[in-house]
Amino acid sequence: MKASELRTKDVTALEKEVSDLLKAHFGLRMQRATQQLANNSQLGKTRRDIARVKTILAEKKKGAAK
Repeated sequence: MKASELRTKDVTALEKEVSDLLKAHFGLRMQRATQQLANNSQLGKTRRDIARVKTILAEKKKGAAK
């Protein structure tokens, strides 16, 4: 997911995106724990996506507070 795509979304959509990514990350962690995950790089990608969305969400909230 690109940052430019995320910047067009509103705060509620970003919060839902974070929630969905956290659920996906949890599922990937469970797959890794049970030896079912074939591509371990997916964990890093979802973790970076979560950080990206949270950063943009914080920027939007800070901008709305001003």
